[in-house]
Amino acid sequence: MTENLHRQEPHPAMWLLWFMLFVGLPVAVANWEARERLPAAPRPAAAAPAGQAIRPPSPPPPVEPVEIYDLDAGQARALNAAVPFSRAPNPAARPFVFQGSQDDLARATDCLAAAQLYEAGNDAVGERAVAQVVLNRVRHPAFPKTVCGVVFQGQERATGCQFTFTCDGALARTYSPAAWERAREIAKRALAGQVFKPVGYATHYHTDWVVPYWSGSLDKVTAVGTHLFFRWKGWWGTPPAFRKPGETGEPLIARIARLSTAHRGGTGEELASAPPLQLAGGTVAELAAQPQQAIDDKGMPGIRVVLVAPGGRSILVEMARDSAPDSWPAMARTFCAGRPECRIMGWRAGTGPSALPLTGDQMESMTFAYIHNAATGLQRARWNCAQSPRANAAECMVQRVPVAPARAEAAGGLEGVRRKERFETVKIAPPPPVKVAPTVHP
Repeated sequence: MTENLHRQEPHPAMWLLWFMLFVGLPVAVANWEARERLPAAPRPAAAAPAGQAIRPPSPPPPVEPVEIYDLDAGQARALNAAVPFSRAPNPAARPFVFQGSQDDLARATDCLAAAQLYEAGNDAVGERAVAQVVLNRVRHPAFPKTVCGVVFQGQERATGCQFTFTCDGALARTYSPAAWERAREIAKRALAGQVFKPVGYATHYHTDWVVPYWSGSLDKVTAVGTHLFFRWKGWWGTPPAFRKPGETGEPLIARIARLSTAHRGGTGEELASAPPLQLAGGTVAELAAQPQQAIDDKGMPGIRVVLVAPGGRSILVEMARDSAPDSWPAMARTFCAGRPECRIMGWRAGTGPSALPLTGDQMESMTFAYIHNAATGLQRARWNCAQSPRANAAECMVQRVPVAPARAEAAGGLEGVRRKERFETVKIAPPPPVKVAPTVHP
């Protein structure tokens, strides 16, 4: 069988493919390389978001003495109610974590606790709000750089201090030990990063029965109880303005030394931080493992139990004037046997306290102190060397800073209630009435 062989010609599509490979591809590569050598066209600048505040070139607003409009409580409440709350976002403040030594932390804690308690009264929610405002101020460049500096700013003035309790005699009021300890716990949590979100970045507040001169120039952001909270308008009230680093070195505030051991020249933990001393009678673990003794002075001549603090961890005693100072550690260990945590505070006979909390004078006159903690192995004893000199200076209590007496408070004060008179530092003419647009009903 014979086959016819025909010559096959390339398909037309193949000619097109060869043209693209040998001509089109080199041209495309050359054009791309030339494009890369051209300067890039500038991109249009991104527009700032509408309404975004821009940092002004001027310094932050001044912080001036408080002036109050001359209005009665009813007029003030009506005027405050007519001012609307800001409709701008009210973001929560960033957590504030205190950076500093234990001494600084102890002082900051008690300054903050004092501000909370004396500004908001014995009210946990109000205290948290006050604490947040104080910490917001610490971060803002318009205010001092320490917690105590913010709280006691302007305290040297009879009027016009930033927190009125610091200059109107309110510190003479005494709150219960439980109220003070709760305020300190709230302060500790705030300094460890707990945020009270409702007030945001507020730096000012006042009660609704007064109208400070500055209230119309700030944004009203929220209300907590009867207190209204404000922040600055514009950039100075936005989160970027609150970037100022704090400073270490919290100052001693003698005016709260009655409340705070930390402001008497020590942290209140001198026994815990001092170098250990060798005490006869075994380690604290061995002592805590012994049978617990009843807290009484039977069988302990020359010793009288004065007070036992709630929980039995602190025992206050009086020692006979002829008792030997070297015998006091043995007395303390007898009381503390079987107790994981124990503190003994002793005075000479006839000089001990009759009630808690202790005053500054009572702390100053303490004759002997002992503390132990089985969990940490801590065991310390200290003497008041002004009364009982010791050969080893390390056995002496820390000398404290003299405390100025507090001013007497006017009669009739109520715990937890801020009196109107405390705000009436400087009165000025009433503000113009607030114009409110009439409501149109369909």
